[in-house]
Amino acid sequence: MPPATELPETRISTASGQTSLPPDPIDSDAMGLTKPPFSFETYQTDGFYDEMFQGGGRPRPTAEALARRLQAFSSSDLQRRQKAADLALLNMGITFAVYGHEAGTEKIWPFDIVPRIIDAAEWSVVERGLKQRIHALNAFIHDVYNDRKIIRDGIVPEWLIGSGKCFLGPCAGLQPRRGIWCHITGTDLVRDSSGQMYVLEDNLRCPSGVSYVLENREVMKRTFPQVFNGLSISPVEDYPEHLLQMLQYIAPEGVREPNVVVMTPGIYNSAYFEHCFLAQQMGVELVQGSDLVVTDGFVYMRTTTGLERVDVIYRRIDDDFLDPLTFRADSTLGVPGLMDVYRAGRVALANAPGTGIADDKAVYAFVPQIIKYYLGEDILLPNVPTYVCGDPKQCEHVLANLEQFVIKPTNESGGYGILLGPRATAAEHQRYRELIRANPRNYIAQPMLSLSRVPTIVQDRLEGRHVDLRPYILYGEDIFVLPGGLTRVALRKDSLVVNSSQGGGSKDTWVVKNSQSLA
Repeated sequence: MPPATELPETRISTASGQTSLPPDPIDSDAMGLTKPPFSFETYQTDGFYDEMFQGGGRPRPTAEALARRLQAFSSSDLQRRQKAADLALLNMGITFAVYGHEAGTEKIWPFDIVPRIIDAAEWSVVERGLKQRIHALNAFIHDVYNDRKIIRDGIVPEWLIGSGKCFLGPCAGLQPRRGIWCHITGTDLVRDSSGQMYVLEDNLRCPSGVSYVLENREVMKRTFPQVFNGLSISPVEDYPEHLLQMLQYIAPEGVREPNVVVMTPGIYNSAYFEHCFLAQQMGVELVQGSDLVVTDGFVYMRTTTGLERVDVIYRRIDDDFLDPLTFRADSTLGVPGLMDVYRAGRVALANAPGTGIADDKAVYAFVPQIIKYYLGEDILLPNVPTYVCGDPKQCEHVLANLEQFVIKPTNESGGYGILLGPRATAAEHQRYRELIRANPRNYIAQPMLSLSRVPTIVQDRLEGRHVDLRPYILYGEDIFVLPGGLTRVALRKDSLVVNSSQGGGSKDTWVVKNSQSLA
C-alpha cells in the first residue's frame, strides 16, 4: 500500500443547496471519461442510518475520500466497471450453490463495487468486543462439556443445554488441544437506525464466506484500482497465513511439522469453492472422508505413494457426519474411528466437535450473562434484545405480540425459516403460532431492526440497500480478527434478508483511517 497522501477537504455548495465534493486529483481524460461526473444529489437515505452519508447528503468523514473518487466517474463508467467485476467473478469461477433452486445450483457470486467503509477507530471497539465474546464462548463450551459450573450456579438453565439440538452427548469430557474449541468463528453484526452496532448471531460450527472477503478485494483491485489511491485501508490478504498458523498451533503435542488438511463433504456442498480456495491458499491438501482412514490409532491420508499421517483437520462438514461410529451411523462423509483418535489427542479438529451449542440462537440470548460469569466484564458489543420461546413466560409474550417480532428457528442458517412479523400475513402469523406452540424451544423472537444501508449500484444510479457484516475470528496462540469481514447486502429493494441463498450479495469492506487525518 503506497503512503497515504493528504486530500483536500473543501466542499462546494450547489444551486440546489446540496453539498458536493471537489474533483479528486485523478486524470479523467486518462481514464477515458467523456460523460459528466456522477452526482450524489439524488441519493436518499430515507431515514435509515447510511454507512456512507450523513443527513443532507454529506459524506461521513471516513467516506469523504471514497465519495470524491466516485464523483470522478460517470454513471456509465460505474456501470461498466460493475460489469467488469461481474465478468471477473465469472472468469475466476467464484460461485456458491443454492440447494433446490429451479434454475440450477451453481451461481456466480453477486458483488457490488461500491465498498462499505468502517472507521478504524470504531473498528478497534468492534475488535475488542469480538475478542471478549470469543474468550467467553470458548470458556462456556468447555464448561458445559466438562464441569458444568455455569449450570450449577444458575446462570444458564439446564433445560437450555440438554434440549439443544447442537449439544452432543458424545463430546462430554473432551479436552481439545490447548483448550481451544472455537478456532474459527463468523460473528454476524448489524447496525440499527441510531448507528449502534449489535451482534446478531454467532456462527461457530463451520462458518463460511471468508473466501469471498479475499476475492472481493482482489476483484476490486483488478476492476476499480483508482478508488484505493491514497487511502489507508487495512489488508485482508494475509488471512490464509493466519489460518494456517492457527491450525499448526493446535497440532498434537510433539508434532514439529504438522500435516494439515481441509476436509470437505464434496463438490455438491454450497461452500465447495471456498474449501478448494482455502486449501490452495494455505498450500495444503483438500480431502474427503473417503481419502482418510484410521489405522494403528492415527489418521492417515491415502496417497499415490501410500498412507501419509494427518495431524490437523480443518473440517468443513457438520458434527453429525464426522464419524459414523460416534454420531450418525448412516454417514458416508466421515471417517470411522476419527473421534477415538481425537479423544486420544493424536489429531486436532477445527472447529472442535460440539461447538455448535454456542451458536444456538437460544443460547445467544444468554451471552451477556456468560461474559459476566467467565470474564467478570460487561458485554462490549450488545446483543439484539431476544425472547427465548423455551421460557414459558417469554413464549407467552411472543405469542401475544407475534406481529411485532422477527421469529427465528434456533438452529437454522441461510435465512431459512424466518418470519418477519411486521411484514407477514395473518395466515403466516397463525402458522408460526402453531409452530412455536408445537416446539417452543426451537424459536426465538427479536424486534425487527432498521438495518443500516450502503449505496449500491442499481442500473444508472445509486440506491441504499440494507447490509450486515460478518467478521472472521481465529483463535490460536492469540485471537486474530480479520479487519472488516464480509459485508452482505440485500440486493432486492426494501429486503432485509442478506443471505446469498435468498437473493443477497456482498461488498468489499474497508477499515479506513479517517480521511481527514490522512498524512
